[in-house]
Amino acid sequence: MQRDRKKQIVHDVAEKVNNSQGIYLTEFQGLSVAKMAELRREFRKVGVEYRVVKNTLIKKALEDLGVADKLAAGLKSTTAVAFGYDDPIAPAKVIKKFSKTNEALKFKMAAIDGVVFGADTLSVLSEMLTKTENIGRTAGVINNVVSSVPIVVNAIARNLVSVLDQVAKQKQ
Repeated sequence: MQRDRKKQIVHDVAEKVNNSQGIYLTEFQGLSVAKMAELRREFRKVGVEYRVVKNTLIKKALEDLGVADKLAAGLKSTTAVAFGYDDPIAPAKVIKKFSKTNEALKFKMAAIDGVVFGADTLSVLSEMLTKTENIGRTAGVINNVVSSVPIVVNAIARNLVSVLDQVAKQKQ
């Protein structure tokens, strides 16, 4: 590979890392081309980019960003990187689901908002709520609160009227 091409890849990877909320390192050795294409499709469905990059180029990109020490341990063997731009949990869900039927895909580690998660945390990460699920739950809570406000206000108003009526009767 030519030097200019390597520099471009390092620049591209650094930019992707910088724009990502979650970065997942995986080992894919043993996956067929068809399985790799299927995995990429699953990632694309949830807005995740999956790219195979040489370890030395990933390490150089991470060094340029000043975070190489955090992810260096995962840069062994074959490495592919999942970049979660919109949702840092979406890649974990895809990796977990896909690796159940394809043992060749192995989760190495992830970095979410600067926090590094090891290979043993995939289950925990994949069970977390995605951004969309969190928004949905929050909207549901707000909707329940807003819909119950008239009921609460009516009850308070009734109680207030009752109290005022009792006070008025006592003063007479």
